[in-house]
Amino acid sequence: MLTSQAWRRLAHKTSALGLMGTVTVVAGSVAGLSSPAQAAVVEPLKITYNCSGGALQTGPVIVTITPPASVEPAKSTTIDWTFPAIPVSKALTAGETVTAGGGDLTVTGGTPAALKGTSTGTTTAVAMGGSYTPPKMSASVSVTATTGGNLVLTPLATATGTTPLLSIKIGQDTTTCTYGSTSPASISIPVQTGGGGGTGTEVVAYKCDLVDTTINDPAYPADVDIKLTPTLPTNAKTNEEASITWTSTVESSSLDKLKAPTGFPTTGGKYFLNVKATGAGVTQPAAAEAPLTGVVVGQDITLPSVTVKVKPTTTGQVTLVPGDLVLGTSATATTGSTIKCTAPTTGLKNFTFQVVVGTGTSPSPTPTPTPTPTPTPTPKPTKTSTATVTVTPPNKSKTPKAGADTGAGGEAGPDGRLFVLTGTVLIAAAAAGGLVLRRRTAGRG
Repeated sequence: MLTSQAWRRLAHKTSALGLMGTVTVVAGSVAGLSSPAQAAVVEPLKITYNCSGGALQTGPVIVTITPPASVEPAKSTTIDWTFPAIPVSKALTAGETVTAGGGDLTVTGGTPAALKGTSTGTTTAVAMGGSYTPPKMSASVSVTATTGGNLVLTPLATATGTTPLLSIKIGQDTTTCTYGSTSPASISIPVQTGGGGGTGTEVVAYKCDLVDTTINDPAYPADVDIKLTPTLPTNAKTNEEASITWTSTVESSSLDKLKAPTGFPTTGGKYFLNVKATGAGVTQPAAAEAPLTGVVVGQDITLPSVTVKVKPTTTGQVTLVPGDLVLGTSATATTGSTIKCTAPTTGLKNFTFQVVVGTGTSPSPTPTPTPTPTPTPTPKPTKTSTATVTVTPPNKSKTPKAGADTGAGGEAGPDGRLFVLTGTVLIAAAAAGGLVLRRRTAGRG
């Protein structure tokens, strides 16, 4: 009964501990869902402007401000303002100069304190009833913080319904845009260092053109936004090759698309991506390449994944920055329908990973010699001499009359039967005691 109660008490304690553990896990899960890592996701901010005048029709225009998911301490980053297709109020001829500016943002945690987007470009021919997409505006902001915190961007708070916040000039016609007295929400971008592995994302605004400027193709020059997503190593070691796979995707919101120009090879073409690598003793890697498939002249080109390989020679941090890219048969071609896309020189995100001590791999390993077994000497036979010695112990016992010699007999002390008897008595006493306890326990029950 007592034993049973003890087990019951242990079971109750175990159940209580299990319940407490369950509550702790649930609470930890809830806390994890509301952790800063989840809050670090930065969504694009959409602002509705009321536009009027100029070559574009009067009405609401939704401009999207796209921030990076995070910014690095004391680094620069690029903020983009993207326009939708806007109906025209008059036909546009190709080649007209387009300038856009505005979308003012106040900056907390960076410089300059006030940020204004700008863009330039030229029009394509648009007939009445059609739509035109102004070129994307961009601006660079430098992060003040050297560790942690947030970079906060806030649309101009003092705006009124009559204050122009945005202007789009096409030729000699200017369209002005304002929004009401209610200011849009702010954007809060976490300031954090690059990761030690995993993935990252960067949308790079490339300027693409044909290397042979004598080739006339309506798709070029082009402003193409390409999202680059590298998969960074998590266990990089010194003197061992590390592979970084880069996925490249043309953004659906890109002002222009990456199209196969006239004369571009439908087979045998390649995609070349240059990546700048520094730190931990790495040397500049060659352009990563992969074959292009499904190419059709005049249609969008689908970019394949490419793999960059670097070999760090010391411990520390490797920094990777996306660079220019080329589409064609050679990464260094200077003629033909080869496409070269130039990356911005500032504001690009740094992707980093850590390198720890490794053994490395010798290109020509020296084989380890096989040790020669040492022969075991044959043991010499040992001469053995056998001697028989008979010892007669003294016999002090008394032999009963007319009886056999029994050795020590009763004078040698108590024999084993005494121990057997004592043991039997103890077992019987224990059994009796157990019956008494059982009856008492039953009577109490």
